[in-house]
Amino acid sequence: MGSEKVRALPVGPAVPGGSDDGARARVHRLLLARADSAWDLLTGRPVSLYATAVLRIGYGLLYLAFLLREFPHRDEIWGPGSPWTPSLAAQLFDQTGWWSFLLLSDSRTYFELCYALALLTSALFLLGWRTRATSLLFAGVVVSFHARAIFMTDGGDNLLLLMALYLTLTACGRRWSLDARRARIKAARTDVARTRHVVAPDLRVARRTLVTVVHNCGVLVIAAQVCFLYGSAGLYKVQGSFWDDGTALHYVLNLELFQPWPALSHAMDRCPLAMAVAGYLTVLTQVAFPFVLFGRLKYPVLTVLLGMHVAIAVVLGLPLFSGTMIVADAVFLPDRFYAFLPHLLRRGTRRCDGPGPERGTGLGSVPQQGGRPDAREEYGPVSRPANGHAGPPPSGSTTAP
Repeated sequence: MGSEKVRALPVGPAVPGGSDDGARARVHRLLLARADSAWDLLTGRPVSLYATAVLRIGYGLLYLAFLLREFPHRDEIWGPGSPWTPSLAAQLFDQTGWWSFLLLSDSRTYFELCYALALLTSALFLLGWRTRATSLLFAGVVVSFHARAIFMTDGGDNLLLLMALYLTLTACGRRWSLDARRARIKAARTDVARTRHVVAPDLRVARRTLVTVVHNCGVLVIAAQVCFLYGSAGLYKVQGSFWDDGTALHYVLNLELFQPWPALSHAMDRCPLAMAVAGYLTVLTQVAFPFVLFGRLKYPVLTVLLGMHVAIAVVLGLPLFSGTMIVADAVFLPDRFYAFLPHLLRRGTRRCDGPGPERGTGLGSVPQQGGRPDAREEYGPVSRPANGHAGPPPSGSTTAP
């Protein structure tokens, strides 16, 4: 078979360097095709709009809950009565270059106003009201409160700080927000916005392209940040002897600082084999995470990470850190998953309600009357068509309803 194939090949004059030129041309075309596809992906349409909306809602809710939880202790953490005094914070700022609007005044009234502003900003960012402006305000709030008491909180706010800065680049108010609702109402009410934009179509296209590029770059940076975090954490664990011999979780569970439920920690510590397996699974998942993002294997990996973060929140008492990581993982779920969630919720609601009278009928259709005398009271008034009849008379009746 091999010799027959060789004889079938046409024989022509040898061209010096022809095969090399053809290979270079193919590689050149392949690179151009890849570059065109990457450019189309970057400028064609904004990606992960639902995922960025989940990040906006998640981080806005997390920081609002964090501020409300620390409301009784706000003065000891960020206020004038904090042991980390404003003068110490100012000295640290001279070395690190941080900034905080909380240090603009030592007045308690000013601090209370700043705290109220932080609560309001977190709520508006959560709801997606004027997201372009509130995302900048939210990032300023997170930076200012983080810098003011950098040694007074846990490590969860470090990633939250980075995500708040990255979200200012994204169009996180396009879905599930008050901005999206207002845009739908405006588009359904009048066509004034359309006629106004026709005046400068080129400027509108340029603005849309710029917003799309900045949004997609922001999503890419968020995904890269999460991958770097998981990969570096896994590699650091591999270098440790405690993670190597499977005893790391034993020592973590016996730290008083991370024992909100001592009985639970001690009960888990009585299963050394399970703790060793959990430790090895944690390292393997974190190291493999950046390499499984482009296949279906990422879904079980994300499920394992979700369980890990829930365990960290409950067992170790780090809810802010775990919540921040869980919300960050949401950027890797496709938009079709989030778009399907409302349909799934409606289906579950209908199942919980039980078989209703409109079972088997289309959405919005009028159920069959079936000759029941209380049909109008149960289903409401029946809309009549143009001929004045509501439909065929029920069985057993001689007159139209």
